Amino acid sequence: MISSIDDHLSALYRLRRFGIKLGLGPISRLMRGLGNPQDHYSCIHVAGTNGKGSIAAFISSILDRAGYTVGLYTSPHLIRFNERIRINGQPISDKDVADAADAVQRIYTQGEPPTFFECATAMALYHFALEKVDWAVLETGMGGRFDATNLVHPEVSIISNISMEHTEYLGNTLAEIAKEKAGVIKSGAGVVTATRQKSAVQVIERTAAEKDVTLHRIGKEIKIRKEEDGFFTYLGTKYRWPRVKPGLSGNHQITNAALALGALELLMEKGLGVPDEAIYTGLATTNWPGRLEVVSKDPFILLDGAHNPSAAKTLKEFLQNGIASHRLILVVGILRDKAWKPMLRTLVSAADRIIFTRPEYERAADPHALAAFARSIKEDVDVIPNIPDAISLALEKAGSGDAVCITGSLYTVGEAKAYLDRAGISC
Repeated sequence: MISSIDDHLSALYRLRRFGIKLGLGPISRLMRGLGNPQDHYSCIHVAGTNGKGSIAAFISSILDRAGYTVGLYTSPHLIRFNERIRINGQPISDKDVADAADAVQRIYTQGEPPTFFECATAMALYHFALEKVDWAVLETGMGGRFDATNLVHPEVSIISNISMEHTEYLGNTLAEIAKEKAGVIKSGAGVVTATRQKSAVQVIERTAAEKDVTLHRIGKEIKIRKEEDGFFTYLGTKYRWPRVKPGLSGNHQITNAALALGALELLMEKGLGVPDEAIYTGLATTNWPGRLEVVSKDPFILLDGAHNPSAAKTLKEFLQNGIASHRLILVVGILRDKAWKPMLRTLVSAADRIIFTRPEYERAADPHALAAFARSIKEDVDVIPNIPDAISLALEKAGSGDAVCITGSLYTVGEAKAYLDRAGISC
């Protein structure tokens, strides 16, 4: 068996060569070999195109404040693998990573190797059982129906929203993608969604009816009344929480927070105890790095992992309305399998200068190709493939009152965050 965490992580990352394989067969075999640890705690399953991690973080924070032991599984990580697996907000230790990897490796050496994500998912579910969590909050990796996290039977499911993504795997229409996301809806578990497009909503409604589960929609069964300074009032079917405020920036986080509250409301109707203090404090103290995260105020530096056209529109809205700057410099690194052309059409128009770079990840897009496309829209474009050098140039060119935004992928944001930490640049 492998001994050090570095060796374990190297072995895990080598599994990436198997790519993406949708299906529950490999993860089911892993979990059977581990004794089906996922059956020893209650689960909340979060799917959708954008906002999954923020919603999961909101729920985890509230349940933590309510006195529960909470496991949180998300992806990808920003700096360290350990961030993917948390107990009450704290990342898994190096020793526990090694122990979980050892346990999973003993199973998959007996058959076809799992993918990286299947292995990481199995490690999380195994660790949560060892830690005797009360609740596990799980973010899907891709889709839902055939996602490795979908072998659990949750107490409630969330589908944040639906937009075009991963079309080579999930389908070429919103309805096809919604069908994959709706695969997380299980009998006996309610579902909450903020999806609004008619074709996608119809799929979710039909699936909920087939499974005979309660469906609550933002704007229908759940109302939001937005107020000043980021506060909002949540109006559910049985619960009302006035003047709550999420701890994450951006107008879209109000919807994400309401989805978290909607899921908890369904659970509270089943008898889950969550005091109001946990709702208010849990939302307000939620921390989720890399999503509209201001890491420095002088110079102003914003990190955001927007990685699809919908998220790019949300980021543009925040940049235009949420910050006051003389000039905006974007540092952009995107993965080549993302819809980067519509992303750039949105983002480039918001910036005064763009520096294209690339994360150290095999799926990273060629920054020269990104720049060539962007130059058809804006002239002031640079290419600096190395992320630290790209950030250094952005800071060199930023004058007093200017803003630097690093975006395009959580992989780009993670490398940027690590560099800025090493350079001692922070609030």
